[in-house]
Amino acid sequence: KDNALQVFEDRLRARSDGVRVLLGLQKRLGLSHLPRRIECFDVSNIQGTDPVASMVVFVDGVAAPDGYRRFKVRDKKTPDDFAMMYEILRRRFERAQDDRWPLPDLVVVDGGPGQLKMATTAMADLGIHDVEAIGLAKSRLLTGTDSSAVRRSPERVWLPSRPRPLVWKQTSDEVYLLTRVRDEAHRFAITFHRQQRRARTLRSDLDEVPGVGPARRTALLRRFGSVAAIRRSSIEALAGVEGIGRDLAERIKATLG
Repeated sequence: KDNALQVFEDRLRARSDGVRVLLGLQKRLGLSHLPRRIECFDVSNIQGTDPVASMVVFVDGVAAPDGYRRFKVRDKKTPDDFAMMYEILRRRFERAQDDRWPLPDLVVVDGGPGQLKMATTAMADLGIHDVEAIGLAKSRLLTGTDSSAVRRSPERVWLPSRPRPLVWKQTSDEVYLLTRVRDEAHRFAITFHRQQRRARTLRSDLDEVPGVGPARRTALLRRFGSVAAIRRSSIEALAGVEGIGRDLAERIKATLG
């Protein structure tokens, strides 16, 4: 009974603190609604390859992983962060047209005024005008004459209606919440990007082997787990996989090395 009461009080206190931070965020940003559902978007690509994007959801200041979504960028104009952000926001809000995904109270995009403009344009093009959006520009290292002094610029909050960013006290609860949301979106996007790049690398290695199509590639990976394990396997072990045979096993070994 005592433990249950303590858990209840802790959760009640956490909920109260979360509402307090959201009220502070609403006041600082001049939002018309309490931002109970916050969605944050981040685009990830390395030199334009395998571009992906993430959407993470926080409800009442707490991460809600069930609402997370991942996107493969379809636009071929990569690496154009602005075009990619427009595409992802448009695709996300197209899903709101038939009530598949609920509308957020606040959209946060990872970036400055350019990315924010793409987000608001995507929503306006779909006739969505009651969802507010901000951009959160990452802090960055500042260079100076004294190389021993390491300084960082503050996190900057961009609003569509302001030509200059808002800079708040960096230890404030509001900044902490926004950076936590942004960092989670970045983590989720990076994880997906690595998965896509790894899958592409696996496919390209095996696709170099004449006679190995999708079905045989799947059979090999299911048996050995990775291309590295296939490379280490003997010809006899490879030939034992259904549909491979000795001749193809020898070609696999010769191609993969």
